Amino acid sequence: MVSSTQQFDRIRKRKATTAGKRNKRDKRRLGTPVFPIHQDGYDLKAADAKKSDV
Repeated sequence: MVSSTQQFDRIRKRKATTAGKRNKRDKRRLGTPVFPIHQDGYDLKAADAKKSDV
């Protein structure tokens, strides 16, 4: 039979690991939002405008 200290140490470690995974998952989901590259009213003649193939 396992000692209660050893058992609780394992339980604490497992819970900490799980909580870390959950936190990482939550933070990834709340990361940078999706946004348009060129918004309405963007000047196509601007210096950083994407060049056309034509």
